[in-house]
Amino acid sequence: MDITRLDPDDAAGCAEAVALLTATHKVDCPAAVVSTPLGFQAHLKYGWDGDPGRAYLARDENGSLVGLLDFFAPTRDNTNSVWLEVDVHPDHRGQGIEDELIRYAEQLALDLDRHLVGIAAWDRPDRDEVIRANGFEQKAVEVNRRQDIANLDWATVQKLYDEAVLAAADYEVLRFVGAVPEELLEGMVAVTASINDAPKDDLDMEDDAISADRIRAYEQAREAHNETMYRVIARHRTTGEPAGHTVVTVERERPHIGHQNDTAVSRDHRGHRLGALVKTAMLLWLREAEPALTQIDTWNAESNNHMIGINEQLGYFVVGRGLDYQKTI
Repeated sequence: MDITRLDPDDAAGCAEAVALLTATHKVDCPAAVVSTPLGFQAHLKYGWDGDPGRAYLARDENGSLVGLLDFFAPTRDNTNSVWLEVDVHPDHRGQGIEDELIRYAEQLALDLDRHLVGIAAWDRPDRDEVIRANGFEQKAVEVNRRQDIANLDWATVQKLYDEAVLAAADYEVLRFVGAVPEELLEGMVAVTASINDAPKDDLDMEDDAISADRIRAYEQAREAHNETMYRVIARHRTTGEPAGHTVVTVERERPHIGHQNDTAVSRDHRGHRLGALVKTAMLLWLREAEPALTQIDTWNAESNNHMIGINEQLGYFVVGRGLDYQKTI
């Protein structure tokens, strides 16, 4: 098997990678959203927030693409770790390709002097068996949920918003398209860092190192992905301090698809229903701003009962479960 790194400027290679992902997801999680070729290129160039990973294509002796390795070595935090996703075409599973790609990735990690390897996969017995056979232990469960915007009960959304407004009388709601204004940027660092309070279960992970530069890099990366960013902030009326926020991006290439990027409330401002406030305010805004939008996907740790409770009130349903594994090499 020939394994080569995929150049982000290789449009044909990125299209091949997406075709393979489409085939694997039909088996592993048929309802999951798969990137477009342009989106996959942006993923390789810019990553989530300006810290991109790598992709490797695995071809058989006939030159056919049989496997894909997504390899991410973070540079801002967790610099002793790497994260992998390994996808093998359904027609070529059970032939040791996934094992070979995992071993290849482990050598890449050692070449970078990184010794903690994580792998994420859809919750399927066959995937679990292969990953555990390579020495990994399951550490966390994440759940992909989707909101059906086209059939949302808007009366319920409005009711939840009105109730949250009463509970959060000391806060005002701000709405922004694109980058957060400069005068709010420093205050948003603490709010964004609140995501570190979300459950990590048994994962060996440092907190995300959030900074103003990283927020700007994230905003630039979302724009480079050809996504429109919508941000709702709850700001304390007396101090002017940002207290909570939520961010949704909508694909311009496929404007019916939205992604819930982040929802967080600072510790000092919890207990005022700010999470419900910003999420319902976002939905009411998107109904006007993005009439083609029909779905929003989000990911949460299965143990994040508080956020899941809010999402279920807003009509989210489970698309699929993902398992996170780790091992030390």
